[in-house]
Amino acid sequence: MDTADVRERAGDLPREPGVYQFQAGDTTLYVGKAIDLRDRVRSYTDPRSARIRGMVDRADAIDFAVTDTETQALLLEANLIKRLQPRFNVRLTDDKSYPLVQLTDHALPRIEITRDPDEGATAYGPYTNKGHVETVVKALRETYGLRGCSDHKYRNRDRPCLDYEMGICSAPCTGEIDEADYAADVTAAERFFEGETGVLADPIRRSMEAAAENENFERAANLRDKLNSVEAFHGEGEEAVASQSDERSTDVLAATVEGDTARVARLHSERGQLVDRSRHRLDAPEMDAAVDDHEGDGATDAGGDTAVAGDPPDSPATVLSAFLTQYYAERELPETILLAERPADPDVIDWLEAEGVDVRVPGAGREAKLVDLALKNAQRRSGRDDEVAALADRLGIARPDRIEGFDVSHAQGSDVVGSNVRFEDGSPAKADYRRKKLSERNDDYANMRELVRWRASRAVEGRDDRSDPDLLLIDGGEGQLGAAQDALAEVGWDVPVIALAKDEELVITPGGPRNWPDDSEALHLLQRVRDEAHRFAVQYHQTVRDEVSTVLDEVPGVGPETRKRLLRRFGSVENVREASTEDLTDVDGVGAKTAETLQARL
Repeated sequence: MDTADVRERAGDLPREPGVYQFQAGDTTLYVGKAIDLRDRVRSYTDPRSARIRGMVDRADAIDFAVTDTETQALLLEANLIKRLQPRFNVRLTDDKSYPLVQLTDHALPRIEITRDPDEGATAYGPYTNKGHVETVVKALRETYGLRGCSDHKYRNRDRPCLDYEMGICSAPCTGEIDEADYAADVTAAERFFEGETGVLADPIRRSMEAAAENENFERAANLRDKLNSVEAFHGEGEEAVASQSDERSTDVLAATVEGDTARVARLHSERGQLVDRSRHRLDAPEMDAAVDDHEGDGATDAGGDTAVAGDPPDSPATVLSAFLTQYYAERELPETILLAERPADPDVIDWLEAEGVDVRVPGAGREAKLVDLALKNAQRRSGRDDEVAALADRLGIARPDRIEGFDVSHAQGSDVVGSNVRFEDGSPAKADYRRKKLSERNDDYANMRELVRWRASRAVEGRDDRSDPDLLLIDGGEGQLGAAQDALAEVGWDVPVIALAKDEELVITPGGPRNWPDDSEALHLLQRVRDEAHRFAVQYHQTVRDEVSTVLDEVPGVGPETRKRLLRRFGSVENVREASTEDLTDVDGVGAKTAETLQARL
């Protein structure tokens, strides 16, 4: 695009907050946010750096989305960067995006929480507190009976599902409610998300008051908590849901840049004591070799987008801006954040402070020493980093910063489960571990094929919120590796895959087995991933076998079907154990006597 094209496109944009995208065909080159979309995009007629001039020259279109507030623009920008991975943005690898709520584009819409809305859906958000979002969506379903099932489950039903029995769906699938009444309920939900809190708060308040009058105080208390979350959703009643913890939580962050990779070190303390530390890798925006990325005057435009116009894209200040919004997408914000330097984007600070976070750049004292420690952690090239590089050299592949391990566990074909663990920069990323129940069969190859096909399908269809790994590691030998390769080929997921056989510790590659020395750093890394996948699978198998097959099955009056209903309703045996008599008897097949027996036995 030339200057005239940008100016003409900018003239068509609204003077409202939102997010804009420079695109080349179907590829998004850059995502930015703005307080005023028209002014912000117009500033690209005079880019302040050669890098940005190159980006504008490549672009052939500018897309945009209007948001209600500057904060929503900030969060939507973080979501789009994570999902689209635009080459001219700083990108945090392997992290979550902020949740949205969508009403799908069906004649009878489905409501659900998502990070990647369906085409044609009406989406609301993004939101910073996933817990509040889940509470609100559940409350909407309980109040208005909106369906949450997939299209597969919705089609061709001849009777309502368990959601109808639980009172969270009005079962439009079987005509229990007509289309006009269902549409009215959908409209009520839309009114709530558009800011009319009373649409949901009022019926909850009435139910709470009725429960209190009937001396059902436990239900009244639950409804009170739900009401607090609903009222806080649009900025009302935050005091009612604010944390009352006396423990002061602090995150200390520092960033460093090496070539095209940046690292952020995070230290976490509670009441002055360090309790956790982590390091995170970010990918820098694409740069042309002949481009001087430090060109520019560092000014901030009206949209506050210093990541383009001011600080160079490889500066620690810009890295911190990207990290703060993308890292805290699905995490509880600490009470205090200490930084080695102020982020390049002032809107990030405004957002954090609006969320009640105390943000400081300490100059001296104990806090400054903590920041120095974080900076040393960010600069450190650890032995595990060297292990990753050694593995890349051994295999002849690009550096596998993200490795996923797979294993299957079962007892002679029963209670079959699979594990999917993830390592980043040689360290476990436990938040990204996944597990799955598999078909009941005593066939290790078929079980591994099903497990890898499940992971690959989720990735290809965009249903997995993790970024693609650089390498897959299968616990097993040539047979398991072949099964995994079959699954990858079937789905069309192009990721390198190898296996590690236990007995002789042979590395099985598509080109044949490799016997690496016992003291090989690369082998040690693979062994840690393999052993962790095995541990996680065995742990889950033990849980399934002991809790599901033993505890519930031994309760008189609980057969296989009732057991399934209990687990669908409560999610786990632990939740069944904690359920009240009233909640238990809500499940089809559980009477008062069985509920009492469950509570006594569990």
